[in-house]
Amino acid sequence: MHLIWLLAWRFRSDKRQNGFISFISASSTFGIGLGCFVLIILLSVMNGFESELKDKLLSVIPHAEFKSVHPQGIENWQQEVSLLQSHPEVTFVEPYIKATGMLQKGNKMKAVEITGLDMEFANKGILPSLLPAAQWQRFVKDKNAILLGSGVMAKLGLKVGDRVQILLPQLSSDLSLSAPKTLNLDVLGSLDFRGELSNHIGFIHMSLAAEAQNIDFGAQGIRLRYRDPFMASSLTREIGFNLKPEVYMSNWTISDGNLYQDIQLVRAVVYIALSLVIAVACFNIVSTLVMAVNEKQSEIAMLKSMGAKNGLIVLVFMLQGTFNGLIGTALGVFLGVLMAMNLADIASMVEQLLGVQFLSGDIYFIDFLPSELRWHEVYMTAFIAVVLSILATLYPAFKAAKINPAKVLGH
Repeated sequence: MHLIWLLAWRFRSDKRQNGFISFISASSTFGIGLGCFVLIILLSVMNGFESELKDKLLSVIPHAEFKSVHPQGIENWQQEVSLLQSHPEVTFVEPYIKATGMLQKGNKMKAVEITGLDMEFANKGILPSLLPAAQWQRFVKDKNAILLGSGVMAKLGLKVGDRVQILLPQLSSDLSLSAPKTLNLDVLGSLDFRGELSNHIGFIHMSLAAEAQNIDFGAQGIRLRYRDPFMASSLTREIGFNLKPEVYMSNWTISDGNLYQDIQLVRAVVYIALSLVIAVACFNIVSTLVMAVNEKQSEIAMLKSMGAKNGLIVLVFMLQGTFNGLIGTALGVFLGVLMAMNLADIASMVEQLLGVQFLSGDIYFIDFLPSELRWHEVYMTAFIAVVLSILATLYPAFKAAKINPAKVLGH
């Protein structure tokens, strides 16, 4: 093995080597390194978006909703809530009433999705952490109060303490629309959910919503959160089929899952595309070694005439080509990991330097470039690059072993 390493390194570092071969060799090393570098960074960004989606957006919106088929609501909803609270995968359950209405302040109007919450359950949810304690307590005590998304308040020019009017559509007994119900409520808090969610959401007391929407049983539906939100689709079907009342089932992958699906699609495309980039760079190893074999025919013939076996020649040229893959992989992985671990800070510096913002909090649910490095993906990237580099050396190495010493030395 010592002889194999010595010959491979000397063949690779021979200063008499053709300049074009050296250039192709360097380009293969650079291509492999670049592919690993970009792949690690982009996968880290996709991981960052997925984590922020789970920790921020999915910490606010319900993971599943079960809405009654009947306009009167869910009868004995307290019993259903108790059963759902005992489910091992469910972390939070609450009844709700939802309606879409028009919010009016002066001559300005905006469509808002109003959710009625039971304060006993809402106190255990996420909303209290999004408001100052004093504002939340005032909202809990005041039945004629409303909490609005920050985007809604900005659109209508509202501030905490203002009084607004809400028009809620009404269904008559024959399911035709009748005159809307008008509610005059005090704005007691502003909720910043980031992104589009803040532009169309509001919360009121469930008892008030039940009265306004003629929900006889007090709750229109039940919504809940899971321990693992990415299991929402299967768990929602399982739970929904076991509920006694007839309900419409919905989960976040239906209402807000387009972003998660986009992340998964981009991740798959990135992995395939950049793996192909690494593979193309490895083809340069084939070119380099084929030209190196043609250039080193006399040296190979001399080694074989001195007793070198075909296996030794194969290993020498495989190792020579693998050097390129190992060096490129090591550099690409090192720089990719270094960049991925500091990507948010680097992006922030670039934003300040150029005076631009890559992600707007008004559109996306975050306003910075996230990054989360997962080491198993780093190892997989390095493994793919090294394996492709080794495979690229097989043809030239076996070609070198087939050289006939008598024919080459005879010339």
